[in-house]
Amino acid sequence: MRTRADIDCWLTDMDGVLVHENRPIPGAAELLAQWRDTGTPFLVLTNNPIFTPRDLSARLARSGLDVPEDRIWTSALATAEFLRSQLPGGSAYVIGESGLTTALHEAGYVMTETQPDYVVIGETRQYSFEAITKAIRFINDGARFIVTNPDATGPTPHGVVPATGSFAALITKATGKEPYVVGKPNPMMFRSALNRIGAHSENTGMIGDRMDTDVVAGIEAGLHTILVLTGISDPAEVERYPFRPDEIVDSVADLVSVDPVESELPEGI
Repeated sequence: MRTRADIDCWLTDMDGVLVHENRPIPGAAELLAQWRDTGTPFLVLTNNPIFTPRDLSARLARSGLDVPEDRIWTSALATAEFLRSQLPGGSAYVIGESGLTTALHEAGYVMTETQPDYVVIGETRQYSFEAITKAIRFINDGARFIVTNPDATGPTPHGVVPATGSFAALITKATGKEPYVVGKPNPMMFRSALNRIGAHSENTGMIGDRMDTDVVAGIEAGLHTILVLTGISDPAEVERYPFRPDEIVDSVADLVSVDPVESELPEGI
């Protein structure tokens, strides 16, 4: 069986693994430094398509974490890469923020409100009835429906707010068309990340805090999966799923400066 000793490249989730509400999780800075010092290829993944990698790199730097922008892979970048592979030089009607529109522009896409090839829905705090109505009409007229990520809600200091998945569901209800969702838990996002760093699933690990996105997508992409208990999932939740990660650790601190050895799930998991 594959163990941590076989892993040469790493993918890691961001929120709940490296940071929590803009505070670094103990061990995150040390793990990132260890990867840099050893020349280990890695990418930090996030389903949030709002921000550009430069924005996220700056946010992480304010939290004390050094992650260059070329080490960040978002659902917006994965969506842009997917569309470029499907229809190079295409056009899209986009509901989203700069992270998504910048990624699509850099992929050679034209943003348009005239017969777009695709309707692309991403995260934004500026959803409008007019924009959603246009999206519905374009899809009814034949545009293909793409969603960056399936998250139904997002967190704020004041509580949850509706997110991409909620508005995608509204559009699906109005059109009868289901979108293609690029972000986690679609393993497509992991495969595009592997391509970005020239890695192979056989020697790549995925660190995440969610069973329903990080772990299941990692398993389906053929990666070595590690669940940390600093975010969403806890041992009780693990029991509710029919699949298991390869390892469960308390936090990324457990992955720092240790000799890779075969790890087993904690007793009772």
